Amino acid sequence: MVARIKKNDLVRVITGKDKNKEGSVIQVLPKKGKVLVKDVAVVTRHVKPRKTGEPGGIRKEESYIRLSKVMPVCTACKKAARVSSKQLESGKRARMCSRCKEIF
Repeated sequence: MVARIKKNDLVRVITGKDKNKEGSVIQVLPKKGKVLVKDVAVVTRHVKPRKTGEPGGIRKEESYIRLSKVMPVCTACKKAARVSSKQLESGKRARMCSRCKEIF
């Protein structure tokens, strides 16, 4: 089975407060159904200094969002598209854009 979304893919958020934002995938947790996207779902964390010399303060960082809330953006047609899989001549399976039938 081919993964729908992988690390370093460009994805678009389709629902929620960050709808229509695009970013690259930092991390995917397939068993939990979560994904971490750069500059999406940014939350404020209040951090205490733990080690000597480490600064404390308020940091903004990304949080995980549901995998079902993002769609991969096709590199050929530049639109968010569903992913289907196609078997190559070598026997491997590759991801394919359902709109333009281009492999990415």
